[in-house]
Amino acid sequence: MDIDTLLGALGVALPAQGAHMLEVTSPIDGAPLAKVAMQTEADTREAVAAAQRAFEQWRMVPAPKRGELVRLFGQVLRANKEALGRLITLETGKILQEGLGEVQEMIDICDFAVGLSRQLYGLTIASERPGHRMMETWHPLGVCGVISAFNFPAAVWAWNAALAVVCGDSVVWKPSEKTPLTALACAALFERACVAFGAAPPGLLRVLIGGRDIAARLVEDGRVPLISATGSTRMGREVAPRVAARFGRALLELGGNNAAIVAPSADLALALRAILFAAVGTAGQRCTTLRRLFVQREVYGELVPRLIEAYGRVRVGDPLAPDTLVGPLIDEPACRSMQSALASAREQGGTVHGGERIAVPGREGGWYVRPALVEMPAHGGIVCDETFAPILYVMRYDTLAEAIAQQNAVPQGLSSSIFTLDMREAETFLSAAGSDCGIANVNIGPSGAEIGGAFGGEKETGGGRESGSDAWKNYMRPATNTVNFSTDLPLAQGVRWDL
Repeated sequence: MDIDTLLGALGVALPAQGAHMLEVTSPIDGAPLAKVAMQTEADTREAVAAAQRAFEQWRMVPAPKRGELVRLFGQVLRANKEALGRLITLETGKILQEGLGEVQEMIDICDFAVGLSRQLYGLTIASERPGHRMMETWHPLGVCGVISAFNFPAAVWAWNAALAVVCGDSVVWKPSEKTPLTALACAALFERACVAFGAAPPGLLRVLIGGRDIAARLVEDGRVPLISATGSTRMGREVAPRVAARFGRALLELGGNNAAIVAPSADLALALRAILFAAVGTAGQRCTTLRRLFVQREVYGELVPRLIEAYGRVRVGDPLAPDTLVGPLIDEPACRSMQSALASAREQGGTVHGGERIAVPGREGGWYVRPALVEMPAHGGIVCDETFAPILYVMRYDTLAEAIAQQNAVPQGLSSSIFTLDMREAETFLSAAGSDCGIANVNIGPSGAEIGGAFGGEKETGGGRESGSDAWKNYMRPATNTVNFSTDLPLAQGVRWDL
């Protein structure tokens, strides 16, 4: 299916020309896919105004009814899973099965949000005053601004949008300039759901195609009480102060220099499979990609040679081919960054296995690389920097306390895991004295989060939480209410105020 047919099937109509056009190319072969019109600062102001008008109507729709719209969106996604998954692969270079998996994740969060629409619970709180009832209620927040990254161009938006919509909010979405077609396709599919719903206000979802200037206008707009931004820590350092300056909320999902620990009791066969997927899946371009591996000295000689051999068998190539496991990096700067990191690792005493650029017949314009495993003499230097590429730094450790300390000794705190069959080691890792990350796993890798659990991390990862658990509270505002149903007026804390 060619790109025009694919976009047509998804309902995306692109303008033939405009004042400012963005050319979209595929990382698969560097070929142009389409040109899209870019928005201006005036467009941004208008989009927020439209979203504000939509919010004022949508907040009064009962939450279960709002859930019905999200249910319809999930149905539309099911009907268009193959086409949208293929478009994601064309724009990001991730293998087709991962593109389809991303759409499934969108479907899953829609299902979660539909159930949530009947569970936006508050609290009844015991009052110290007789004849009084105290309670906590939750109300829609307003316009939610979503800034998403290229690596998950649809799923991360859906984590936010599905919850925001059932919570009574409208959404303004600024996607990555590298993946605007996926965003426009998602918006077109959402519009189909709105038509089927029949009562969604115009402006409930607006998409802004543009660069950092458009993102900055969205971040600084006082009519947008929540900015949910996914990207680098550098980006977060720019977003957070601007949102704080106007007393808005910032939900940040930033860097993640994720680690795994392999203990002496580990099931090494299971660990090998988990490590391989976590380190090389999506060409190392997941925020939860495994980047540091600590292997206990007793099992290092057994596990690492097997891991190096497995790295050599990973099939790198055209992500549309059914037997490919790893597609290309997103662009040339990503490839340069990877090679620079490997050069630094060599200078710091590391032994590099793999990492070279690969020529894929018929895909000469793509940036294909062999995933790299790097044996490092110690933890430090380049190991503490996150490189968004398939590089796994491997180091020995002696005691579990040492491994946990080294795992935590980086600025980021997103995801982590340990491979062990020792209950004490597992529970120590999950305790307050263990991993300092927002995600801590046992006998699975750090990647592959499910939508039922809150997703996010600590330290320079930003502290935000998206998707499951009670992350919905980010998209609502709480109110504490007290009702006096007595004829008296007792005051709290026993205060007396008699005239």
